[in-house]
Amino acid sequence: MTTIEAPKPTPDPNAWRSETPGSAGWERTARAGDPNKYFMLSTDSHAQEPLDLWATRIEPQYRDRIPRQIRDEDGVRWQVTEGYRPVKVRDLQLEGEDQLRVDAGYKIAERIRDLDQDGVDVELIFPNRGLAMYATPDPLLAQAQCRVWNDWAAETFFEHPERMVPVAAISPGDMEGSLKEIERAKDMGFRCVTMPNRPVWGNGDGSESNYNLKEFEPLWEALQAADLPIAIHISTGKDPRGARGRGGAVINYAVHALGQSLEPVVNICASGVLEKFPDLRFATIEAGIGWIAWACTAMDEAYFKHHMFAFPRMQHLPSEQFKRSFFASFGEDPPGLALGREFGFMQTYMWANDYPHAEGTWPHSAAAIERTMPNLSDDERAQVLGLNAARFLGLEIGPDNRIVVG
Repeated sequence: MTTIEAPKPTPDPNAWRSETPGSAGWERTARAGDPNKYFMLSTDSHAQEPLDLWATRIEPQYRDRIPRQIRDEDGVRWQVTEGYRPVKVRDLQLEGEDQLRVDAGYKIAERIRDLDQDGVDVELIFPNRGLAMYATPDPLLAQAQCRVWNDWAAETFFEHPERMVPVAAISPGDMEGSLKEIERAKDMGFRCVTMPNRPVWGNGDGSESNYNLKEFEPLWEALQAADLPIAIHISTGKDPRGARGRGGAVINYAVHALGQSLEPVVNICASGVLEKFPDLRFATIEAGIGWIAWACTAMDEAYFKHHMFAFPRMQHLPSEQFKRSFFASFGEDPPGLALGREFGFMQTYMWANDYPHAEGTWPHSAAAIERTMPNLSDDERAQVLGLNAARFLGLEIGPDNRIVVG
């Protein structure tokens, strides 16, 4: 049985990140510079967009509605975003690795250096500030922000197509705009799209559209025809800041951010979407993997036991559809890895270092991998660390562990 030990108290709150049992007995390692290193594709890393990106590029009619900071009459700064309650801006005094993560990733040369030092060969790049593009009940505003991100991401990351795979963002609540943006993204050379956990930002009371409905079939048809896989990142379906006060940081991340990812999985696997569009590929991003076995079991149980209500009747169980079409990214999740082997999900798991976020493993990814993957076989580690992700993205990887371009 795998046990998890809590980090020991230390003056350095990040000291535990570099602790490792080592890799004795491994055929390969995750160590940078090892000539026998695994191919490593991080399926969750983040850009560092310019502070004025949307303010300077978005259409004028949307300029006063984008996320912004204001000062109240007492001089207090607030972050104002249409879909969030106003959040007071805290002036945190960070140091050491915490400040390093805040400052990392702005310059391409520095990103490449950081990738190399962490053993990462290829990264799938998501917005950072741009995750708030979806925090509005207006899908047209969200789509306008997505277009800005897509243009900037192409300009910034396409210079290194052998290592960097930025996602193209779409706002599926705006169907007409999404279909145009999917076509444009394909023509621009994007290899993956991202969309929110719910198509339109809201509370999810059942009155709003969701991915199980037939109205989204044009979206699935277009994405399948374009052969663009779909990555769904946490904190993009509703306000992830549902708790205030004591424990809020933990409550909001564990419940209101990570927990959102269950909804699109069930909507898509239980509604027949994947039977009509079997070539679609989806991935949950940053939500971990420990819940996957439970969720698939729960979907199947509901399908059998609620047979009088469950429709449409499907040729494949929801769990089978998940295993065929879904992937899931994680950073450190020993329970998920243990359950993956027992319940047959290893081919769906994709590792990520979440560069440069505090939730991730950078710059100590090798140590984290050695802590969490000692019970995997060499082949399982290779699949989880990179090969599953290459399959999700449809990439050909050369002998130099770089994407084969052209």
